[in-house]
Amino acid sequence: MEKTMLAAVFKGNGILKVEEVPVPEPKGDDDVLLQVEGCGICGTDKHILEVPPGFPATVGAVLGHEYIGRVIAKGKNVTFLKEGDRVAVDPNLHCGVCRYCRIGRPNQCENFITLGINLWGGFAKYNVAPAKALFPMSTTVPVERAFWAELLSCVIGGTEKVRLQPGETAAVLGAGPVGQLFTIFFKAAGAGRIIVSEPIEYRRNYAKKVGADVVVDPYSEDAVEVVLRETVLGADVVVDAVGHVLPDAIKMAKKGGKIVVFGMNAQALGTIRQNDITRNELSILGTYIGINTFPPAIAMLESGAIDPTPITTHDLPVSRIHEGFDAVNKGQAVKVLVRPE
Repeated sequence: MEKTMLAAVFKGNGILKVEEVPVPEPKGDDDVLLQVEGCGICGTDKHILEVPPGFPATVGAVLGHEYIGRVIAKGKNVTFLKEGDRVAVDPNLHCGVCRYCRIGRPNQCENFITLGINLWGGFAKYNVAPAKALFPMSTTVPVERAFWAELLSCVIGGTEKVRLQPGETAAVLGAGPVGQLFTIFFKAAGAGRIIVSEPIEYRRNYAKKVGADVVVDPYSEDAVEVVLRETVLGADVVVDAVGHVLPDAIKMAKKGGKIVVFGMNAQALGTIRQNDITRNELSILGTYIGINTFPPAIAMLESGAIDPTPITTHDLPVSRIHEGFDAVNKGQAVKVLVRPE
């Protein structure tokens, strides 16, 4: 096996450099060496590269936390995997012993670290991950669908909180990968009407393809007015998939409605009228990754019940990863798949 590999390394101050780095080696009996098949560019990666950063990451880390791979080697304690197995990686590593882990909220772990953000991740040919982070996945699932496992698991965490019922209306604010997945999910759940707000025409068009009944450009129309017109009383469920549009979400929600806040940006600020929440009896639900949502995400991808392949708009080698980020930043991509070289 080669000694070095091409990887996308975070250098700090908004810089991502593609360079040769040593192939990582397993250090413990519970570690697994993976050959990466593919890794998605996430909105979190975009925020990491902002100046100032909208999300913190460790300088020197290989980025990429939405990845799948094949087992190349494993420690002696790893008995549920064999060489050649495909796995989806849950990059979010919890300690298991802190106060939140002990009360069943590992997604709020006090000692949380993430592969591809704090530790080396999937924008490279090889990666070392602890066995506890790996979930077997069928090799019959195309890479273009399989690499969605991590993001889908997060979206499932959000859908579990709002539990949209058949016939209910939904408004999705933002049509990036997260907003598109919520749209796909709500359509499959039997939503009566789905309205998607997105300023970029390219993404609005894809939202229509995956199930949106109405799309609106919030820069040319009042998205709140459109949602109220299309739903009469307001949306039963509203998703903030952007990270800074909660004030609008509150205005377009039906009385007694549910708002799930998924998007994250530490630099975003907003003004909220608490009276609107209280008077309209709104439920505002923050959602961060998921708890035990990897198995259902993998099952849905394996069965084809959820298939995000149509919104995998770009497929690039890691040497061209900056083209992928450029496309995302310019609104000319929905989801970018990065493959190792």
